[in-house]
Amino acid sequence: MQEKGTISIHTENIFPIIKKFLYSDHEIFLRELVSNAVDATQKIKRLATLGQYKGELGDINVEVSFDEKKKTITIADKGLGMTAEEIKKYINQIAFSGATEFVEKFKDAKDANEIIGKFGLGFYSAFMVAKNVEIHTLSYQDGAEPAIWTCDGSTEFEIKKGKRKTRGTDIILHINEDSEEFLDKWKLQGILDKYCKFLPVPIKFGTKSESVEDGVDDKGEKKWKSVEVDNIINTTSPIWTKSPSDLKDEDYLNFYKELYPMSEDPLFWIHLNVDYPFNLTGVLYFPKVKNEFELQRNKIKLFSRQVFITDEVKDIVPEFLMLLHGVIDSPDIPLNVSRSFLQADGNVKKINNYITKKVADKLSELYKKDRKAYEAKWNDIGLFVKYGMISEDKFYEKGKEFTLLKNTKDEYFTLDEYTEKVKAIQTNKDDQTIFLYATDVDKQDSFIASANKKDYDVLVLDSPIDSHFIQHIETKLDKTQLKRVDADVVEKLIQKEDSYANLLTEDQSKQVKELFEKAIDNKSYSVEIEGLSPEEMPVTITMEEWMRRMKDMAQTGGGGPMSFYGQMPDSYKVAINGNHPVVDKILKAEGEEAQLQLAKQAFDLAKLSQGLLTGKDLTAFVKRSVELI
Repeated sequence: MQEKGTISIHTENIFPIIKKFLYSDHEIFLRELVSNAVDATQKIKRLATLGQYKGELGDINVEVSFDEKKKTITIADKGLGMTAEEIKKYINQIAFSGATEFVEKFKDAKDANEIIGKFGLGFYSAFMVAKNVEIHTLSYQDGAEPAIWTCDGSTEFEIKKGKRKTRGTDIILHINEDSEEFLDKWKLQGILDKYCKFLPVPIKFGTKSESVEDGVDDKGEKKWKSVEVDNIINTTSPIWTKSPSDLKDEDYLNFYKELYPMSEDPLFWIHLNVDYPFNLTGVLYFPKVKNEFELQRNKIKLFSRQVFITDEVKDIVPEFLMLLHGVIDSPDIPLNVSRSFLQADGNVKKINNYITKKVADKLSELYKKDRKAYEAKWNDIGLFVKYGMISEDKFYEKGKEFTLLKNTKDEYFTLDEYTEKVKAIQTNKDDQTIFLYATDVDKQDSFIASANKKDYDVLVLDSPIDSHFIQHIETKLDKTQLKRVDADVVEKLIQKEDSYANLLTEDQSKQVKELFEKAIDNKSYSVEIEGLSPEEMPVTITMEEWMRRMKDMAQTGGGGPMSFYGQMPDSYKVAINGNHPVVDKILKAEGEEAQLQLAKQAFDLAKLSQGLLTGKDLTAFVKRSVELI
């Protein structure tokens, strides 16, 4: 048997295109060839199970090896093998049945990945790194003859009789000069670890040393010796391929450590398993996320039939769940994916919706099963849930029942529970229920104390996403507003019909306003005289809720229209409590100088309570305080 020929394609320049553009990352050749070898191995196992192959299966691993001197890389399997006719059919014809279309499509493709996988070109990724490729194969079929196929990357090939005695296929790549970096043990090990770590057939790559027991010494203690064993780089049955009923918590935690060796244990996990209307398995973990907005994306690994594809899963996993870690495996997503494919594929949208539903169901289950334990985890999972509430309407509808609000007393409430708690006392004269909240409990303590005096409750909303969350739930909750506890004096935050009257005369109010404006001497502060309880502070400095919220959102919004507010100078309202004895004392002080000094002192005290008094102003305040004492 010997035959020379030309691969049946009409376009002479198909090979240069494959070499240059087939994949953006040349290391993919190893994934493709090992995946093909695994497929061939699984097929012979299947035929044996069905009784269509009666021979001995033997040790059916796939072996990857390299020879630095000969400059070759070999991928060897003991799978189905091929006859010469099958080589001509599968390698020469089918792989190029779409060759002309391939070239036509490539002209307009923005990314080579857009057209990969639609033309059976996986095998030909070998030519990205090889100047010559050999296939040595023997089919499992009775009476089959061994065959060798060689091709130098042109459209010409040669098939001749081989000498192989055992079933299977060896693919030998003669590495070109530009790709000699792949003739390195650690480079190849790294690629195999990345793409083939969970393939369903053992992948052997050289050997490794292991310590084994070797009897006992004179003192009766164990002796050890070093032996060389096969270096099997993969786990053939990762946990996502198993039934959840066969797994313990320990199995999930061990797998998590295998994926993320340096991470803390996750809070909990979700085992995905669906076979209709699409196939999907996987395990998603909720990691511990500290209060800094640790958006560690690219932590979810996407597989197709246990072959690693990518860790860029933005279109498959909902945006708000990009913080999760874990594995998704779906044969319905082709091995060769691109962003444009993912965005257009109907299955991807269904998978996205399914994952959203599974996460919502899991959170609901945890909440109902053990609310106290759920509350203990809230600081870690609140970020995910609030992000989901903002970004996905479907998730918001489910999330209402397990989204928690925490107050300054460390009590937790659902949205409905909290509305019920505060509705009676925190409804203003316009029939709006007001949720008061703090973003920094220590810094805003005096404002919280003022609210508590009136039996008002104050929430703690201090995560980086809360400014957006506040804005969102205001649009969802009926007749409800959220106001930061230091956005105004407490009487103005929740205005009632029976508010305090200002006891100052019109002339006195005008005099006090002018005195404070002169003492402050800063256009960023606007002064107003208010009628407040005599027990409240004489001077209160606030930033209007709307302006401060826009600024907060600008800080976490990543640009866009909100960034305009982030660049605006700060502006504050100074509320002078006309009913406070200090104001009366200022009016009665002898001479304008004494009045201005007292006004300045009262204003600086208000600044001090807000953390706004710094530098020279703080030094002057301390000096003035000593003099007044």
